[in-house]
Amino acid sequence: MSKISAHLPSSITPFSVISQIARRIRIVPLVVLLIATVPAWFLTEAIAPQVVRAYTARVDLAIDRLPDENYETVLSRAEAAARAAAQRSFDQDILVTDVSIIVSVQNYGSIAPVLTLEVSRPEWRSRPDAQIWATYFKTARSLLFFEKEPTTSNTVPAASTLSTPK
Repeated sequence: MSKISAHLPSSITPFSVISQIARRIRIVPLVVLLIATVPAWFLTEAIAPQVVRAYTARVDLAIDRLPDENYETVLSRAEAAARAAAQRSFDQDILVTDVSIIVSVQNYGSIAPVLTLEVSRPEWRSRPDAQIWATYFKTARSLLFFEKEPTTSNTVPAASTLSTPK
């Protein structure tokens, strides 16, 4: 069996008044929430700003040995290339705090790292000299065969002279 009951309106407060108050109660927190978020965001940024995302730029350079070039000349070209790469890395991106550059040289098919340059932005700003911040690899000279020049056999075997009877 089902029981049918009628809802009687409240004798204390009319229903229309309650519904108007309920709408205002829902709107007020929403307005307060929307208005308070912007100042709260500014306050949190002022107290604890976001972390700056700085990083190290890594560059690998490879240069070829030119004909009739000795090791010292190759080394000075490697230093110039490292200096230009460091300056370019700092100029291109303001978030770069450190630069790490490896310069390799290729000589007759063999390739070896010659120097590495690791420097921070403040150090580079105070002294932009690649020789100060570079670390040189001592074994690069022998790995690139600069101690002995490669021999090329351009000589033609001597032709034997035969005397022909006249």
